[in-house]
Amino acid sequence: MKNAQVLTVAQMQAAEQALIDAGTSVDEIMQIAGRGAAEWVWRVAAGRPVTVLCGPGNNGGDGYVIAETLRQRGDEVQIVAPITPKTDAAKNARRAYKGVLLSSGKDVTGQVLVDCLFGSGLARPLSGEHILMLRDLAKRHTVRIAVDLPSGVESDSGALLNERLPDYRLTIALGAWKFAHWRLPAREMMGDLRLIPIGVAAIEGAAQLAGKPDIPVPASDAHKYTRGLCAVVGGAMPGATLLASQAAMRAGTGYVKLLTHHLPTNPPAGLVIDQASLEDTLGDHRIASVLVGPGLGRDREADDRLAMAIDCGKPIVIDADALVLLKPGMLRADMPCLATPHDGEFEALCRAFAIVAPDRQACAFALAKTSGMVILAKGPDTLIAAPDGRLAIAPPAPSWLSVAGTGDVLAGIAASRMASGREPFDAACEAVWLHGEAARQCGPAFSADDLALAVSGAIAAAL
Repeated sequence: MKNAQVLTVAQMQAAEQALIDAGTSVDEIMQIAGRGAAEWVWRVAAGRPVTVLCGPGNNGGDGYVIAETLRQRGDEVQIVAPITPKTDAAKNARRAYKGVLLSSGKDVTGQVLVDCLFGSGLARPLSGEHILMLRDLAKRHTVRIAVDLPSGVESDSGALLNERLPDYRLTIALGAWKFAHWRLPAREMMGDLRLIPIGVAAIEGAAQLAGKPDIPVPASDAHKYTRGLCAVVGGAMPGATLLASQAAMRAGTGYVKLLTHHLPTNPPAGLVIDQASLEDTLGDHRIASVLVGPGLGRDREADDRLAMAIDCGKPIVIDADALVLLKPGMLRADMPCLATPHDGEFEALCRAFAIVAPDRQACAFALAKTSGMVILAKGPDTLIAAPDGRLAIAPPAPSWLSVAGTGDVLAGIAASRMASGREPFDAACEAVWLHGEAARQCGPAFSADDLALAVSGAIAAAL
């Protein structure tokens, strides 16, 4: 799943056309996709009767291929096709199917329903007839599988085009991931996700999934400075700063130094605390990254400390209170910078930088381009936007992360990855995966302290 591309409908259509232009026929593509999907349906069905609901387009054609593949394996399969095929490839696939074919779903029962009614090209709600048929068949089948996307889902946004759509145990993506596979509300109904490659090439400018990173083991001659010194700027609330520091200590950097005159209670022995003048300590040429924001406060002193952190010119992660204090003109054009806002901080940044756009993704792109920062917009749909137009989508993380302090842990991980030599976009992608993996290792009902301690286990999982 690492760095897998996530395509819009237009990009997917262009990618398929490129395959056709290179000599692969639509029929061949359909056979590859359908047989690949059939393998997963066969595993899930495990010998139980299968009903395939086929629509008029190539998604329906995939359904005919799936059904014929299952039939040849000896499975009990039937097709419900309320509309005859409209494309040549779908017509060919229908002619090749030798099993039971019904035009109505009335009184059809089974155990496994495969939804091939409409795929990723759907842009309008299902008709009354089709949504009623889909709901009815879904109720009469205990296991439901969607091919490419569940019918009634808008591919590029993840919006639900109809109410009361069924949920699925498995969704089988064809060719490439689509945005709806990873965006709410659609992803909540899709169950497990599997991807069937069909030979699609890398698309320039495509979004990517922030998958499992490759974390290198330190070189045999490494020492604390070659692995990176991460400076965490403290403020009036030492608890948040300490959480970020503990996470940074476990995310791969060789040395974490907390720059503060507000001493935390019972700091870990391995954390170096420097109470000297912030301006002087930030002048250390060995500092590889700076984190400012967690526990900073929002008073005049916090303003001054934010300005000094930015003015030192080191690669920087800006989080929490610092995002509320940040204003246009404070940033340096030549300074690698990552901002990690939650929704409220994201809205504050958009107001500060006069960003107006139609949706969250467009706002993130506009904010990144205007400010020069990489934007890691945290939330149930976490996304990462870079000033050069790159976009990454984070796979869903455990909802147990919805407790105070977990954002401080994420900021500490990101700053640590930047100190280890990653540029802001890559550091952000690695951080969201490590953050989610640490949460998975914690299990249910954990605290931010537990999460910070689990970061080293997440690193181990990425080695």
